[in-house]
Amino acid sequence: MPTSLRSFASTDRFIAEIADPTALRAGYVLIGDEIFLYDHCRKAVLSTLAPEETRDFCLHDLDLAETSIFDILDRAQTPSLMAPFQVLFVRGLKALYGRGSKKEEFAAIDAYFRSPNPSAVILFVADHLRIPTDLRRMDYQDKERYERIRETLGDWCGFVELARVDDTDAIKWLVSTAESRGVKFDPDAARELVDALGADMMLIASEFEKLLLYVEGKNRVTLGDVETMVLAAKQRSLYELTDAISAKDRPRALLLLHGLLNASDGGEDAAIGHLYMLARTFRQMLIISEKNVRDSRAIWQALWQGFRMPPFAAEDLIKQARRYKSRRELTRAIRLVARADLELRSSPANKLLVLERLILDLSAEPKPITYQSSHQFAMEL
Repeated sequence: MPTSLRSFASTDRFIAEIADPTALRAGYVLIGDEIFLYDHCRKAVLSTLAPEETRDFCLHDLDLAETSIFDILDRAQTPSLMAPFQVLFVRGLKALYGRGSKKEEFAAIDAYFRSPNPSAVILFVADHLRIPTDLRRMDYQDKERYERIRETLGDWCGFVELARVDDTDAIKWLVSTAESRGVKFDPDAARELVDALGADMMLIASEFEKLLLYVEGKNRVTLGDVETMVLAAKQRSLYELTDAISAKDRPRALLLLHGLLNASDGGEDAAIGHLYMLARTFRQMLIISEKNVRDSRAIWQALWQGFRMPPFAAEDLIKQARRYKSRRELTRAIRLVARADLELRSSPANKLLVLERLILDLSAEPKPITYQSSHQFAMEL
C-alpha cells in the first residue's frame, strides 16, 4: 500500500509502531468502520505479532457482547506456556458505553493498563462509529461516542482512525498498486472505478483483483475494461441516461443509450436487462417523490434493503426525481418501460428501434390530458 497517502497515514503509523518492540503499546483502539483499513491493520498485526506457527495459541478473537471485560483482562494478564506473545482483538466495544456507569469495568481497565502484561497487546475494535474523510463532517452522535472513548481509553491506548478513504487517494492506490504488480491502470479507468463504487475500498480492492485477472496478458486496465467488468460502472451509465431523460435532453439521452449498448457484453441482446434497471430506477424516483426525500441521509429510510441505489447515485437520483412535477409523470414513465419490455419479448424485427422510441417518448414532455365534450342522452320512459 502506498505510504504517502493521507487517508492511510493513521494505519501506516500503527503498522510502523507495532513493528518496533520499543514503541509497541499495551493497547490500541481501531476506531471506524472502514473494513479495508481494518483488514490491513489486522494482517499487519498477525504477520508481526502472531506468526503462523504459534497463532493457534496466541491469537484471541473476543466480543464484549459475549465475554466480560474482566475475563478479557484476566486472559491478557495470564502468560501463555505455548506462545511468547498474546494478541487479543476485542470487538463490540459499544457494550462498554451502553446503559449504566460501568464504573467497575473502567476501574478494571485502568488497573490493568497501569501494570500491563508486556507480552500482550489488546486491540479494541470500535466499528460502530463512522468516520468520514473530513473529520469536521462527522455525525454529531458519532463525535460524542468518539470523545467518550478518548476520555476513557485515550490515556492508555493508541488510537488508529479507520476513516473513509479520500477519492483521490483511492485512485492513487489503484494506480500505484497495479504498477507494483506490473500492470498499468489508466487514470480515467481508476477514476471511473472509484466513482462507480463510491470510494468503498473493500469493493474497490475486490473489483481490482477481478480486473487484473481480466487483463492478464495485456497488462493494462482501460476505461472500457472497467465499464465491461464492473456492474456499478454500468449502473453509473444508466443513471446518466435517466439524468438526460429527466432533463428532457433527447440528443444526449440517445447518445447515452448507444454508449450503454456498446459497452454491454450482449449489445442489443442485453436490452431487457437495461429495461429492468430503468423500471427499477423510475420506481425508486417515484418513492423518493412520494416521500418527499430531500437529502441522501433520508433516502436510506425511504428505500428498503435490496431496493437502494449505489451511494454515488443518491444525490443525483433525488435531483432527477424532483424534476418530475407529479406522480402521474413517473407512473407514465414506468408504463412506457413496461410496454417496451413487452414489445422486446415479442421478438421485434429491430430491438434498437424499440429502445430508441422508448427513450424519445420518455424524454418528451407529457401531453396534457384533454377531455372531449360528450352528449348525454336521457332515456325516456
